[in-house]
Amino acid sequence: MYEFDWSVVMDPQLWLSAVGVTVAYAVVTSIAGLLIGVVLGLALVSRIPVLGWIIRIYIHVFRCTPLLVQIVWFFYALPMITGWTLPDWFAAGLGLTLYMGAFSAEIFRAGVISIEKGQWEASTVLGFSYWTKMRHIILPQATRRMIPPIVSQAILQLKNTSLLSVVAVPDIMYAAGGLTMSTYRPLEVYTFAALLYLVVLTPVTLLANRFELKH
Repeated sequence: MYEFDWSVVMDPQLWLSAVGVTVAYAVVTSIAGLLIGVVLGLALVSRIPVLGWIIRIYIHVFRCTPLLVQIVWFFYALPMITGWTLPDWFAAGLGLTLYMGAFSAEIFRAGVISIEKGQWEASTVLGFSYWTKMRHIILPQATRRMIPPIVSQAILQLKNTSLLSVVAVPDIMYAAGGLTMSTYRPLEVYTFAALLYLVVLTPVTLLANRFELKH
């Protein structure tokens, strides 16, 4: 019978630091990715042919390749190819940001085109310009529809930060890996790491569910 020894995970300083790094990467890359998504989503719905093709290629590449490969590529291969020495923290988060941007662009595009065609036509008849139409009629309605998938993607983004441990970013999974190597107690360590993710993500999930019910 396996006997659990939870004393091996009793290192508050280690875990607090790791949680801080995880949450910081999740928040910053999610916000940056959303900004990219808004810009690219607007470009997609504006139907500029050449720009639209470029954006669709970017979205296709980042949605259809593993995030782990993207992170490793930006961390190791990009400096080798370009000759630019990027800060480790920046290179590690670049893959996460562009990944979030690709999914956010699709969420934004889908939210905008989900608005009924009649509202587009009515605002055009009333003489509204494209940007006035988007700002006062289309986007307020589309935003309510976009928030649930955006929150879901943000939750996935926080869990995706676990992949940063492969490039030595000291997040929760990196701390868990180091502690496992020193204690040889992977079951306790990784179970505790899973509980930390659960504690961090549960309030966000409850807020998202409450918002969906409200709207």
